[in-house]
Amino acid sequence: MAFKGVDYFCVDSLFNEQELMVRQTARRFAEERILPLIRDCFREARFPAELIPEMAGLGFFGANLEGYGCAAMSNVEYGLIMQELERIDSGVRSFVSVQGALVMYPIHTYGSEEQKQKWLPRLQSGASIGCFGLTEPDFGSNPAGMRATARREGDCWILNGEKTWITNGGVSDVAVVWARAAEGIVGFLVERGAPGYTTSDIHGKWSMRASVTSSLAFADCRVREQDRLPLAKGLKAPLSCLSQARYGIGWGVIGAAMDCYETARQYSILRKQFDDRPIASHQLVQEKLAWMITEITKAQLLAVQAGRLKDQKKLEAAHISMLKRNNVAMALDCARLSRDLLGANGITDEYPIMRHLMNLETVKTYEGTDHIHALVIGERVTGVAAYK
Repeated sequence: MAFKGVDYFCVDSLFNEQELMVRQTARRFAEERILPLIRDCFREARFPAELIPEMAGLGFFGANLEGYGCAAMSNVEYGLIMQELERIDSGVRSFVSVQGALVMYPIHTYGSEEQKQKWLPRLQSGASIGCFGLTEPDFGSNPAGMRATARREGDCWILNGEKTWITNGGVSDVAVVWARAAEGIVGFLVERGAPGYTTSDIHGKWSMRASVTSSLAFADCRVREQDRLPLAKGLKAPLSCLSQARYGIGWGVIGAAMDCYETARQYSILRKQFDDRPIASHQLVQEKLAWMITEITKAQLLAVQAGRLKDQKKLEAAHISMLKRNNVAMALDCARLSRDLLGANGITDEYPIMRHLMNLETVKTYEGTDHIHALVIGERVTGVAAYK
């Protein structure tokens, strides 16, 4: 049965015709091309790489960027794409989000014209894949403590260190890598095959199984000066990239919540217990469904306002922290309530609930944990930083 959407509060009336068309295009692709593959991909712990050319052809990569072959969509249109992709699987949304927000965005914003001309058309077309190397084995929530180093040597830089939990790392043609230099935090474009640069994939994951996650290692890795991002100065540069990715997450997880809610709603109507009555007739079941649709609606309204502010260039990092923190927590709770309503069936991969639940455990942690975003919001409303 085709997905008809989840819209309790006429949220669709807030979208224009173009936005609704973009959503429908992404929805059709997600249902016709990703959905038939995703259960096997999750079982086999593989990303459906065969879909990359189609996603590129639809303009998904760097969708909200301008020039260099990018689709120049609005940020609301981009958010709706993220929602429809994550309604099927967080790993697929994560691939598209990393490619655009964490690789194309820093090149577009901080790169030289030569770097833009070289990489952005390739990344937009899916001919090249990228990754973003910031997190380290000892530093996740505190990127200022990074230990990866970059040392200038003539017209080259020597990189040493390790990055981990890197989405797309093992399949990337180029890595956006951040390291500490005498000048401060510096960003580089490191190509696959560079001497001293190696990758290794992380296995044994129970979450994000349809996504490649890797570690990157740099041992006296030599990078040319022309591969340094010239406009990236200090920690604000990589943090601005994370803001782009977090924005997409805030939309994406609404899709996962919608899928869990709609699966549970339909199941509760069809499943019969106690005198052959549907379990939807029971008060406790209706209370759970009422909670889910209310929270999904609130998350939708938060995302739409964030998108409008972003298109007006008024969206702040603290706004994005609320969007990401609230919507991910909401989606996780929807997944847990949905699993409860499905009973034992909720743990099988015949239904998408447990896959969403496991994926969302990762989404809650990456791109800033729930606690870190709480502190960002706390600083915004009090004027006092509580990070240390």
